[in-house]
Amino acid sequence: MKIRHLTQLASATLLSAAMATGALAQDVTLRFHHFLPPQANVPKDVLGKWASDVEAASGGDVAVEIYPSMQLGGTPPQLMDQARDGVVDVVWTVVGYTPGRFPSTEVFELPFMMTNAGATSRAYWQMFEKHMQDTEFKDLKILGTWVHGPGLIHSKDPIASVSDLDGVKIRGGSRTVNNLLVELGATPVGMPVPAVPEALSKGVIDATTIPWEVTAALKVPELVGNHTEFGDQALYSLTFVLAMNKAKYESLTDAQKKAIDDSSGEEFSVFAGSTQEAADGPARKLAVDNGNNIIQLTDTQVEEWKAAAEPIYAQWVAEMNERGIDGQALIDEARALIAKYTN
Repeated sequence: MKIRHLTQLASATLLSAAMATGALAQDVTLRFHHFLPPQANVPKDVLGKWASDVEAASGGDVAVEIYPSMQLGGTPPQLMDQARDGVVDVVWTVVGYTPGRFPSTEVFELPFMMTNAGATSRAYWQMFEKHMQDTEFKDLKILGTWVHGPGLIHSKDPIASVSDLDGVKIRGGSRTVNNLLVELGATPVGMPVPAVPEALSKGVIDATTIPWEVTAALKVPELVGNHTEFGDQALYSLTFVLAMNKAKYESLTDAQKKAIDDSSGEEFSVFAGSTQEAADGPARKLAVDNGNNIIQLTDTQVEEWKAAAEPIYAQWVAEMNERGIDGQALIDEARALIAKYTN
């Protein structure tokens, strides 16, 4: 009887310990940090959905607390390190805010490379898995990779020809875009996108390169009067990642990891890019309603810009080759995949 009682007691103790361990395993809150205000399109329509999907897929075992506008401290260029070092659990950021550290992603930022954000984001994810996951991003758990819609120019003075850019102080969002602007005769000023409104209002810059969708949140149409579109093409695009601290991910239960994995990856990346691009139209309409000048370049004018931008490709390939990366192979693969997935 005594042995049976002790066995029952031991079993009860183990059950209690297991239940306690289970409760602790379920008590997971991910701190998610990013640089945009919460009302901007990406936080509202993409990041918020990802957080909700994770919480739902985990049955409530994983909670996601989102901190916009760098509320946890630091600057946008520090977000990648915050995720890597475990200062926060998850970040969304522009890869180009940490120039030179993730060079293979730059292939999708080259001029006139993208067709649409969905196709380009799918190509980006597939090339990330093949070339970058275990190399450039080995210290992070990457959950999503995507690009925004067509990049264009928003300026105080009209810009139609390449020569109109001569000496113009213009914000570029990454090393690749800044190199392009130099090639086109402009004076690039690197800064994270939240700094654009103040820089425009104070005359630090005369123009900015951003996609339409973020112009509304930044009130850019109230600060400039001109917007230069490149037909059905894109002057450039920027690459984004949704990144997680690797140790935090590994500390989760298999079920919790599955909830995150099922909410992330290739299809999420395509959704994110497509959703971001879909917000271009409403934002553009605000500029039109404001009476701003929409400069729509003709095919002939676009060809002038493409010819002026062409040297960037050879420069980039040479830079990649110096790093031991076959830059031309990346360009060829990116173009083929983008073409494959473009409807």
